[in-house]
Amino acid sequence: MSQTRTHCGLLIEPDGGKLVELFVEESQRDLKREEALKLPQIKLSKIDLQWVHVLSEGWASPLKGFMRESVYLQTLHFNSIRLEDGSVVNMSVPIVLAIDDSQKNQISGSSSVALFDNDNNPIAILIDIEIYKHNKEERIARTWGTTAPGLPYADEAITHAGNWLIGGDLEVIEPIKYHDGLDSFRLSPAELRKEFTRRNADAVFAFQLRNPVHNGHALLMTDTRRRLLEMGYKNPVLLLHPLGGFTKEDDVPLHWRMKQHEKVLEDGVLDPETTVLSIFPSPMHYAGPTEVQWHAKARINAGANFYIVGRDPAGMSHPLEKRDLYDADHGKKVLSMAPGLERLNILPFRVAAYDKTKNGMAFFDPSRSQDFIFISGTKMRKLAKNKESPPDGFMCPGGWNVLVEYYDSLDQAENGKSS
Repeated sequence: MSQTRTHCGLLIEPDGGKLVELFVEESQRDLKREEALKLPQIKLSKIDLQWVHVLSEGWASPLKGFMRESVYLQTLHFNSIRLEDGSVVNMSVPIVLAIDDSQKNQISGSSSVALFDNDNNPIAILIDIEIYKHNKEERIARTWGTTAPGLPYADEAITHAGNWLIGGDLEVIEPIKYHDGLDSFRLSPAELRKEFTRRNADAVFAFQLRNPVHNGHALLMTDTRRRLLEMGYKNPVLLLHPLGGFTKEDDVPLHWRMKQHEKVLEDGVLDPETTVLSIFPSPMHYAGPTEVQWHAKARINAGANFYIVGRDPAGMSHPLEKRDLYDADHGKKVLSMAPGLERLNILPFRVAAYDKTKNGMAFFDPSRSQDFIFISGTKMRKLAKNKESPPDGFMCPGGWNVLVEYYDSLDQAENGKSS
């Protein structure tokens, strides 16, 4: 059977009171592999595998596998799940596995199925299964607040997926590895809790990002630590936690982002002694206020009791119209009211911009707005693509060089194609 372990100590308790880990005992792995070969098989997509990773390590505690229908409906309609003891934990995005008609027919009568990756390796067994209808339109409408075409995650993982969902408890044969040179950064919630305890952290504040870190981000993080020290904490530790699952095509790939984040730490923009750099394995939905709850909830399970939230978290541009899909302030407002997140301290941050009088990033002062320049992600990408330097103090030189190198590699690839 899979194991459920408890991790306590000074850190915030995981949702449901214990961190759920869904790996089989090492001594049972070979037996489980043999068992998997005899069961009906489901081939996992890249995103499905990322969700198995998320579930297996307890990011979605207290979930023990892909959602059955009752949990799925609570997630869609209430953004939360009621536990047996009557308590409520936050759960805002469905974590489900889709199958098509032929797979459903193949499974008929079986209470368990085996999950395989693209290389035909057995990854997990799903037990006590339940199959139910996959109403894609309802799922998309309730998760994104729109059914407009062009939602990256919906296009990738829902629109062309099967018409059925299969839920059940997971028995994961061994920890998920990607062998991309970044596995050492993929610390599980249990490993992160151990690291925070080793560093004697009395507060953990998490920063979710999917973009390169500029000095405005660094200002927010260092200022948060200052505020926590003023509140009486002795050793607040930052969890710098870039998203490592599916992202849309124009986002900077994980490998380059991690290279850039390492330079930020090397250059001393963030203090390596009080910063833990790790990868959050979840896929990205770009579902605004709905998704930001998932990002916050998962960090509770990793031991964070403070969560930094800024403008339009997890948002994106409308896929059809020239406007943002979500109100820029709704993410932080929703987090402060969300059911099941009452234990998490939400830290809204002030807007940072480039201050021409200080030649560096500073908190925006409306009384002297003419002194500030807002450098958007689009403008930053344009500068890097054209090998132009941003204003001094916008980003550490080492980090900027990584960005220039990334866009240079894109140009070289493009030129190679055209020639």
